[in-house]
Amino acid sequence: MSLATDPISDFLTRARNAALAAKQEFTAPFSRMKGEIARILQEEGYIWAYEVVTSAGHATLKVKLKYQGRTPVITDLKRVSSPGRRHYVGSTKIPRVRQGLGIAILSTPKGVMTGSQARKQKVGGELLALVW
Repeated sequence: MSLATDPISDFLTRARNAALAAKQEFTAPFSRMKGEIARILQEEGYIWAYEVVTSAGHATLKVKLKYQGRTPVITDLKRVSSPGRRHYVGSTKIPRVRQGLGIAILSTPKGVMTGSQARKQKVGGELLALVW
């Protein structure tokens, strides 16, 4: 068990590595933020499902990846904001990922949401990651 200084980056790296290794699923330590990111990935069609599994008092997040044939739906993930350098954007400055083929994940005062949802609600926040 490793101690990650950036748990969100650790979660995204596990997802990227599992997709590149053609794994069906991966696990990561659970937190509410990682659960919200997994919820968004499921809503946007990047993963099949996720669930919280509790064993020996420790909650883990079990994520089932989605594939088109043998190609993973998640091509790449990029962590934008980090604990050492936060990246905040206004509602008009939210990036469009790969001309609309990807999503931006933001942490806003109204909760964790995609860039398109934040634009519609005219709310900005911390740009957590880009997924395509």
